[in-house]
Amino acid sequence: MLKSANPARICWPLAFTLIALILAIVVVVIFLRVETWPARTARQSTIELEKLGKDLRAAFIDIAHLQPRITINNRVYIEQTTPVTELVVLSRRIEVEHELLHTWVGSSKRVKLHGTFIAKAGFDLEQGLSIDIRPEEIVVQLPYAQVLGVEQEQVDVLAFENGLWNRISGQDLQTELSALPQLAWKRAAENGLPGEAQRTLQQQLKERIHMTQPLRLVFKGQGKAASPQ
Repeated sequence: MLKSANPARICWPLAFTLIALILAIVVVVIFLRVETWPARTARQSTIELEKLGKDLRAAFIDIAHLQPRITINNRVYIEQTTPVTELVVLSRRIEVEHELLHTWVGSSKRVKLHGTFIAKAGFDLEQGLSIDIRPEEIVVQLPYAQVLGVEQEQVDVLAFENGLWNRISGQDLQTELSALPQLAWKRAAENGLPGEAQRTLQQQLKERIHMTQPLRLVFKGQGKAASPQ
C-alpha cells in the first residue's frame, strides 16, 4: 500500500505544472489575438471597401459607359479614364402645341402646330463626378441633374389658314417650328424631370450594389435651367 501511494504524490505537481503551462499558452494566444485585432480588422475592412469600389465601377460602366474617379478613405483607388461628357438617366415623351394668330387690315392668318418630343434628363459630367467610399457611408459627388436635350419625334399641323391678303410666310412656319423644342424643354423641366433623374440614379446604384453603409448623393453647384441651343 505504501508503494502505491508514492506515484500519486509525484503526479500532482506535474499536473499543476501542465495546467499552469496550458493557462499560460491560452493567455499568450488571447493576448496576440487582441494585439493584432485592429490590424486584421483594418485589412478586412480595406478588402471589403475595395470590393465595393469595384462593384461601383462596374455599375457606372453598366449605367453610363464610364469609369468614374473612386477614392477609398480619401485615397485614390481608381482614376476616371473614360471621357464621357453626359450621363443620360431617363427619357420622357413630351407633347406641346403652339399657335400663331395674326390679323392685318381685317385679314387673319393662323398656324397651329402639335409637336411630340423625347426629352432626356441626366448629368453634365464636365462639371465633375467622383465617388468616395468610407466605412460609414458612400458619397457620390456630381452636378445637379438637368434636361440634357429634346429630340423631335413628330410634328402635326393642326391649323393652316391663310388670310385673303395676309398670307403665311416661310418665316412664319420657321418661327413656329423653332418654338416647339423650346416649349418641350421648358415643360420637361417644369414637370420635374431633373429631380426624377436624381432619384432614378440613386435607385439604380442601390439595385446594382449590395451595400451595408448608406449611399449619399451630393449635388454640387446650382441646378441649371438650360435651354436648347
